Amino acid sequence: MTSTFLNRRTLIAGAAVTLATPALSQSAPPTSRNTAKFVAQNWQDHFDTLGVAAIVADTQSRALHFWKGDVYRVYPTSVPATDELTKRGYTEIVRKRVGPDWTPTASQKERFGWTYMPPGPENPLGTHAMYLSWPAYLIHGTHDTRKIGRPSSDGCIGLYNEQIADLFAITPVGTQVRVI
Repeated sequence: MTSTFLNRRTLIAGAAVTLATPALSQSAPPTSRNTAKFVAQNWQDHFDTLGVAAIVADTQSRALHFWKGDVYRVYPTSVPATDELTKRGYTEIVRKRVGPDWTPTASQKERFGWTYMPPGPENPLGTHAMYLSWPAYLIHGTHDTRKIGRPSSDGCIGLYNEQIADLFAITPVGTQVRVI
């Protein structure tokens, strides 16, 4: 009798834990996910001087590193879905926009049938966008948090909306960027 009672108790406790697990994982802050693969970076390995600020977007470890003066921050990112979509090299932030609108590239229109999207919760650029000197490449937010930590973009670097808002606030136009 004791054995059956313990088995039932174990079954019920196990079911409760299983049902609670998704809720517990959703309440975790976004920065707790996808950080185990980050590779440490130093701005000196990529730039001659720090300039106004520096960003290294590491597509391998799916992390964006930011330096400005004594400030260093690292953010988990989404990265391009394929190597062919990944542009690597040096660029810079040329403009910034809160509530960006989005016009798909000709390739995206052809492949997915996407059309212009005004600012809002359905916009794939999220709440903030920082435009690079490369046409059609951005660092932006996303409303689809499942994309962070995964190869999921058509070339852009995506961050959680909360984190792009933080990065946007401290990143001046003219910030040097290297995508590796």
